[in-house]
Amino acid sequence: MARSYRPVVRDQEFLLPPNMADWLAGDHLVWFVLDVVEHLDTSALHAERRIGGVGRAGYDPDMLLALMIYAYATGQRSSRRIEQLCADHVAYRVLCAQDPPDHTTIARFRAAHDDVFTDVFAQVLRLCAQAGMVRVGSIAIDGTKIAANASTSANRSQQWVTQQARRIAEAAVSEAAAVDAAEDAAEAASGAQARPPAELSTPAGRAAAIKKAMQEIARQDAAHAEADAADHAAQEQYLQRIEAGEIVSSRPPAGVDQVRLYQARITREQQRLAPLIGVRGTAQAHQRAAIRRIIKNAEAGLHRAQQDQAARVADRRGSAARIRARNLARRGSGGGPLVNLTDPEARLMVQGSGSGSVQGYNSQLVCSDDHLVIGVHVSQDANDLHCWTPALAAATTQIDALGKTIGLVLADNGYFTKANLTSPGPDRLIAPGSGRDVHHDAKHHPTQGPPPPDLSPTEAMRHTLRDPDQARRYKRRSATVEPVIGHLKDRIGLRRYARRGLAAVTAELHLAAAALNLTRLYHATTG
Repeated sequence: MARSYRPVVRDQEFLLPPNMADWLAGDHLVWFVLDVVEHLDTSALHAERRIGGVGRAGYDPDMLLALMIYAYATGQRSSRRIEQLCADHVAYRVLCAQDPPDHTTIARFRAAHDDVFTDVFAQVLRLCAQAGMVRVGSIAIDGTKIAANASTSANRSQQWVTQQARRIAEAAVSEAAAVDAAEDAAEAASGAQARPPAELSTPAGRAAAIKKAMQEIARQDAAHAEADAADHAAQEQYLQRIEAGEIVSSRPPAGVDQVRLYQARITREQQRLAPLIGVRGTAQAHQRAAIRRIIKNAEAGLHRAQQDQAARVADRRGSAARIRARNLARRGSGGGPLVNLTDPEARLMVQGSGSGSVQGYNSQLVCSDDHLVIGVHVSQDANDLHCWTPALAAATTQIDALGKTIGLVLADNGYFTKANLTSPGPDRLIAPGSGRDVHHDAKHHPTQGPPPPDLSPTEAMRHTLRDPDQARRYKRRSATVEPVIGHLKDRIGLRRYARRGLAAVTAELHLAAAALNLTRLYHATTG
């Protein structure tokens, strides 16, 4: 046992080594990030800078880039927090060489180089490939909801935005008339010549936000009308096939008229079984009983569909009434699409696993088998149905640049559509249901060999995933992409975007993915 404590001498001189290289261990992540940035092509950063003149010298863009990468790699994304760490954290002090930039410089640098961050992501992925990483024999795609830099309380209806735009326009006109009258009176009294009217002192920021919101509402209306037309065409085509007597094995499209569907099925069964109704004999009696059961079940289904349809109408009316009563004070009595005044391009999305809703973006990640992000895509769609093609295209572009070829793509049932199953590209396994259902069917209803050629794409995929070997390959999906999403949200801390707008958050996701890949490269090479 020691006689006393270790001495605490805070006024000791030369408490730190005089050389900054001795402040941190030689295998620290900071030195690795600085070495990587030194080998990156950052000419695009320097092309926008001008040096050689008079005035205060600016910060080195390479230093700011290394600072941003290290900050994201350690879970720091707030520009004010990064500024503070540059003053009182040893690793950050080494990065900025004891010359800490202010938060404004950091924020402006991040906002001004979207294309550079995308290129940095590609260069870091190339470094990982040179180190023997980026295994793409089997890759996986999945999406996650990341909150936007916006609040759900800033959502407004189309009617509210229209009213505010009209109010601002009327106020601007009346204010302009008052200013003109006052200036004319002053000029007439002084005998001066008429001058152009002064600039209007309207709330320009709010007016700009309202204008942007109106543009976003118009874009939403056009997109929704196009989607509704496509859905209606698919429903009508399905019903016409049933009414023509065709036996369709695929599921009905979402939103199809259930009453019309059951009526068409009853008519089809009556026409198919009509020749057997007048036949006598014991066997024929069983057939007639079977016919009556089929028609009775179909009629019962028709009755249930009619009741369900009436109940849904009543529920929609009741829900709409409750929503209007709750939001009347803020959103008015009108409907229409919602738009967020803080970030008009963000969307209100329902999260999985009963986690409620979030005002944010659907962020798609494509991951290699060794847990590297090889492609990203940010979508405004609440589900993943239309994200397959752009996400896979982003990954394919990166992998083609590395001279590699994707072998197999794994995706969950959120991507299970005929379009995604038949689109050009590598082989794929897209689950028709949950992972538990896939492995249950493969165990209890196994198949062997390729699917028959007469099956539809969806039924062919169901047949394929009932093969135990294919189901075993699909099982790798969750172990490939879900840990990467967890690391992105927990290690990098990207649960909420710092920037606003679709293009801005896409660049931020590329920066976060580059930082995540860089940390994996660091741990793989330093062991």
